[in-house]
Amino acid sequence: MFELRHLQVFREVARLGSLSAAAELLAYTQPAVSQQMAALERRAGMPLLERTTRGVRLTDAGEALLRHAEKILAEQTLAERELEAIAGLHGGRVRMAAFPTAGAALVPAAVALFSARYPDVVLSVSEAEPEESVPMLRAGELELAIVGEAIKRPEGFSDLYAGLDLHHLLDEPRYALLPADHRLARRKRLRLQDLAHEVRIELARTPTRENRIYLAPGPETSPEEPPIAFRSDDFNVVQGMVAAGAGIAVVPELALTSLRADITTRNLGSSAPMRTIAAATLAGVHRSPATNAMLDLLPEIVEAHLVTRQ
Repeated sequence: MFELRHLQVFREVARLGSLSAAAELLAYTQPAVSQQMAALERRAGMPLLERTTRGVRLTDAGEALLRHAEKILAEQTLAERELEAIAGLHGGRVRMAAFPTAGAALVPAAVALFSARYPDVVLSVSEAEPEESVPMLRAGELELAIVGEAIKRPEGFSDLYAGLDLHHLLDEPRYALLPADHRLARRKRLRLQDLAHEVRIELARTPTRENRIYLAPGPETSPEEPPIAFRSDDFNVVQGMVAAGAGIAVVPELALTSLRADITTRNLGSSAPMRTIAAATLAGVHRSPATNAMLDLLPEIVEAHLVTRQ
């Protein structure tokens, strides 16, 4: 293997045709340049330079090595520039995934702000539930995933997130959606218990893959659970069913980005089920400057979103 420093000195010796001239240009002593050329020739296993009274000239082996040295040193320069660009956020990439409601409520603003601040960073976003995005993160297909989990376990997030760093973004309550003429719509305050016997339209992921809009009667429930009439993973469908009087819905706060005028929204106060939203990254691995920049930016987006919702 040839050392880059030897190739750099060799290139200047070949260009100038003189060991002393190369030494002066590189701020080396002439003996130091001679030693480096001798080391390079030992690596090559044959002479690279012919000494003459007028300086040095390349042997056939030297000519061949010089062609390759020029390419190697050019690639080194390009590599240094690209790394400097990434470090300065003038290059690099961030591949991010988010579950649908976060994708609708937070991601557009994050994309716009990130692209404005770091226009040279390649940013890509995909929609994926945590069950999809976490394996993609582990496989190196993503740098970051926005995930969420209901707050119902004292130990925090489930084993799905083992080996990940979870950067907390917000604790998200759920809200009730009611038909405008529903008897409970007249009440300013509701508790989850008030909805116990109401037929539900559930915003939930569905079994279909080709078409994410899916309506079907829900599973049979126990007497202690509210009856589920229909479920869909399309919030517009859920709103439409509520507006038509087919039932009420309890939906996460992030879903409330575009509400119909013919439905009523009610905060469920302290009785509301909560979900924790976090940005997930792989633990124990280097995070690029671009990924760290996105992690720094997401809390700004969340804060702006919460202010808007107040």
